[in-house]
Amino acid sequence: MIPAISKFSLPASIPVNHGSRGFSCPGLAQTGSPPPQNQRTRNPILKTTPQPLYLCGPTASGKSRHALTLAKELNGEIVNADALQLYRGIETITASPSEEDRNLAPHHLYGIADPSDTFDAALYRRVALPLLEDISSRGKLPIVVGGSGLYLKFLTHEPDDLPPANSDLRKELEALSLDEMVRRLELIDPPEANRIDRSNPRYVQRALEISLMSGRPVSEQRTSFKFSTGPLHGILISWEPGALEARIRERTALMLEDGAAEQLDSLTKPGPAVSRAIGVPQLKRLLKGEIDRKTCEEEIVIATRQYAKRQRSWFRRETWLTPVPGDCSEKQIISAAHNLLHGGPS
Repeated sequence: MIPAISKFSLPASIPVNHGSRGFSCPGLAQTGSPPPQNQRTRNPILKTTPQPLYLCGPTASGKSRHALTLAKELNGEIVNADALQLYRGIETITASPSEEDRNLAPHHLYGIADPSDTFDAALYRRVALPLLEDISSRGKLPIVVGGSGLYLKFLTHEPDDLPPANSDLRKELEALSLDEMVRRLELIDPPEANRIDRSNPRYVQRALEISLMSGRPVSEQRTSFKFSTGPLHGILISWEPGALEARIRERTALMLEDGAAEQLDSLTKPGPAVSRAIGVPQLKRLLKGEIDRKTCEEEIVIATRQYAKRQRSWFRRETWLTPVPGDCSEKQIISAAHNLLHGGPS
């Protein structure tokens, strides 16, 4: 089980374990060992010690496909920054990279947490930072791929200290409905209740946690970030809203065809994070016979489209990202990466 993080100390239950894929957590098969220090060399494609390349974009934007292209071209290793793809057992629901794709390039931090666990942004930072350092030390390019803005922010910028997580309080809040959490937040912190995205249970729960643990409204102590953790090189995969919705519809239909409902039904005890994931509430209703498949599919499309809109709003504020059209060619995405990493095309 992965415990809640206390500040930024890495739990002993998640050891750094180097293998053929560089780093992993419990549950990932391990083979091989890291190369000796004197065998670790710079990536010959890059002109300096490899700094991470961030590949960001809303859901269904094609990040995984572009990541494979870049990993093969730039001698890179792919690192997950999608909050839900961290969980195993829901690969179809979260559109995680297939086993075939994972065999084409090293992939890290996919399916490392049990569905019953809680994995937050602070814990993600503590797991991911040593991994990025290890990949770079072996002369490979870390390619961080995802659409979870807060998780990416915790990697790219140094966060101020947050109150230590309280497992008892977290369990108490996780048992509440979203409406009840919003009601409580309105009572203790009206400004935050008006500002926050009320449709995102994780945001509402974390706001309550911080307010209750610190004794001060979270609106008075916004989580701030001190400075960037190093040179930032990032690509933002961009689509027009209509084109992105078409991709969302296509992926949702494929998800249902590939057995997403059956996958969810096979989980014994999904935790709050998985239970609230986009698609899961709708699939639960489908499994209970409350809605038919067509209705389920449409509700998932709507929820995903709303989430993509929030993602686009977040990424617009990250002005260090370089927008690239979603339908760009392999040559164009490679050229954009070369320009960012060492100031010119290959």
